[in-house]
Amino acid sequence: MTKKGVFIIIEGLDGSGKTTQANLLAKKLSESFSVFFTAEPSHGKTGTYIRESCLYEEKRLPAASEALLFAADRIEHLENEVKPALAEGKVVICDRYLYSSLAYQGSAGLGTSWIKKINSYALKPDFGIFIDVPPEQVLERLRRRKKSVMETLEIQQKVRGIYLKFVENGELIKVDGNGPKDEVSSVLYSKILGFLEK
Repeated sequence: MTKKGVFIIIEGLDGSGKTTQANLLAKKLSESFSVFFTAEPSHGKTGTYIRESCLYEEKRLPAASEALLFAADRIEHLENEVKPALAEGKVVICDRYLYSSLAYQGSAGLGTSWIKKINSYALKPDFGIFIDVPPEQVLERLRRRKKSVMETLEIQQKVRGIYLKFVENGELIKVDGNGPKDEVSSVLYSKILGFLEK
């Protein structure tokens, strides 16, 4: 790998196993590369507010308010964590990124063009993965966990539809998340390794 860092994002529905797979990927890649693992919402000031005050309220904030909060967190996240790690030549693995805003706030009726506009500063990922699991299955996985305001079948179906559009236009690579955890991890690792070794 060159001295230039590589920015890899992992996307998926709530309960798709995305966070588990992102962590497994970071662990495997760290055997051969210098890896920095991070996530959105971040653990910065705005991200902490989102995590603690917005995701588990009974009623969602207006979609535009959500989008602006996530965009503000993304600025802080990029400047304080992602860009410095990339400048050090690290492989940055990010659990959720801009596509989550496009999919989730987009599912609430916001135009994706406006979401892209308020995120115009956002770095373009070098490689993006969408871990695909049917909405019915993710909700079954989540039934014993405290639900966020975004975890309903209707919302998740809309979110998945938006994600699949980004798969269709080549912005994200789809990985089937229905199999055993180790099998999904192996496929994900193979795809990322193939990209890094080009």
